[in-house]
Amino acid sequence: MRLAIIGAVLLVAGAVAVAAGILPWPEVGVLVERVAPIMGFVVGMTVVTELASEAGVFQWVAGRLRHWGRGRSILLWLLLALFAVLSTVFLSLDTTAVLLTPVVVTVTRRAGLPVLPFALATVWLANTASLLLPVSNLTNLLAQHNLGGITPAEFAGLMWAPSIVAIVVPLLFIAIVFRRDLRKGYARVPVARIKPDGGASGTVQGSPPDRVLLAGTAVVLALLLPALVSGIPLWMSAGTAAGLLLILFAFRRPGPIKLNLVPWSLLVFTSGLFLVVEATRYVGLPELLGQFAGQGEGLGDLLRLAATGAVGSNVVNNLPAYLLAEPLAGSPLRTGALLIGVNAGPLVAPWASLATLLWHDRLARMNVLISWRGYAVFGLIVAPLTVAAAVAVLALAVGGTQ
Repeated sequence: MRLAIIGAVLLVAGAVAVAAGILPWPEVGVLVERVAPIMGFVVGMTVVTELASEAGVFQWVAGRLRHWGRGRSILLWLLLALFAVLSTVFLSLDTTAVLLTPVVVTVTRRAGLPVLPFALATVWLANTASLLLPVSNLTNLLAQHNLGGITPAEFAGLMWAPSIVAIVVPLLFIAIVFRRDLRKGYARVPVARIKPDGGASGTVQGSPPDRVLLAGTAVVLALLLPALVSGIPLWMSAGTAAGLLLILFAFRRPGPIKLNLVPWSLLVFTSGLFLVVEATRYVGLPELLGQFAGQGEGLGDLLRLAATGAVGSNVVNNLPAYLLAEPLAGSPLRTGALLIGVNAGPLVAPWASLATLLWHDRLARMNVLISWRGYAVFGLIVAPLTVAAAVAVLALAVGGTQ
């Protein structure tokens, strides 16, 4: 509700900017043409991931990971980190924050392990692992359009090297800081006793899962993932998958099919944010940022641009930080550096990315207390290291080939 209220205020402010002539009306039409397919994709993917969660897909996988961890905390942590990476890359960072966080907490609690290193890996990877594909982050979808609509494969060709670094650096930090917790063992559960919600027999209340629904949802996801990197318009792939799951649920379990499957608050907030940020371009704010962001493609200028995105993300939010700095990119290499800043940099302030706020909200609902002060201290160490290392690798991998 708070997100929707903020979005409504932004929409009113944007409308005032249009009425006052600050934002020309023809530019609003251009903005809608650019944003509408992205919003369609967001709606489709939200429906897909929510229904996949209702079917028990995430819980089923996490339960198997607990078994495959073989009673070793470090192995379970690595497996859950891999799950978070794959979820972020193919289903977006918000999916990881909203749907995977409760699963991770449940699995670690039932294994009798400390939650913090697992929860921290989840939220950091939700941000830093979102560099590889356009679908991984809304900022990537905007960048894909800005780069002339390059294919997902071409996008991955640009970002694969910094993406690996952005995943490895936070994990190394957690492995060092929480090394004692990650040496602990836990009781193994035979895979035959694991239910799709990740628990063991006799530990979970409620009706048994619908195995037809679970299998059908898994098939739709298996078809969707390659479609997302095939070059088919993303809104079409996500919309088709959402339609198939809605039909499946209508026959098997219609209860979850509700209007709140559509992320209305997010749509209102994002629409208002797009409108206001577009208006700020006409009052010279990007030019002001250009004083700090540099202009060249040398390592120093790339680091300045990435730092501008990272600082802007932690001051306001990563989406407006990207939109304001986008005119300063101007080339694939500089766009990649900006994406590193706004995707891997928002690890300090709680509002730096929507995924972080969603993650903390899920933790609070499960009575997991995370100190924002401690989170910020860790972030002040990890974010600069991750951004700097990823930009250096980007300059080496991409800049060296030009």
